[in-house]
Amino acid sequence: MNITIISVGKLKEKYLKLGIEEYTKRLGAYGQIYLVEVPDEKAPENLSAAEEEQVKQKEGERILNKIPADSHVIALAIEGKQLTSEQLAQNLNNLATYGKSKVTFIIGGSLGLSNEVTQRANEKLSFSKMTFPHQLMKLVLVEQVYRAFRIIKGEPYHK
Repeated sequence: MNITIISVGKLKEKYLKLGIEEYTKRLGAYGQIYLVEVPDEKAPENLSAAEEEQVKQKEGERILNKIPADSHVIALAIEGKQLTSEQLAQNLNNLATYGKSKVTFIIGGSLGLSNEVTQRANEKLSFSKMTFPHQLMKLVLVEQVYRAFRIIKGEPYHK
């Protein structure tokens, strides 16, 4: 299976980079993983709703340009469906079984995703009703994808 993770913004924190590198290396045993970063838009604290929408639009265009045409897209969104690790594993296994060998996860910027990106998504996934920094979410997602493959293969994982 080919997994692509498209995220907004450049990862700066060393501890996050190290964690992502570790899980990316581990995932190599199960398939290909591609990490794609698109530039974020400058977004001062006091933007109007229209300005926020413009930021999301620009980031959204960049995201859409990076999605492989034949990929099943899963957007991370607070309003998405919450799954257990086992359910995520089953979902990925089902996609592979039915010929969807390319899966793209999308992590938006600090303001979220544009409507065009969420409409392109085949499904929306939420890790919590809480808000997380999008850069931290990348580490959590890579770990959960790794865990999902361990579950699929029947290998031990920490519960």
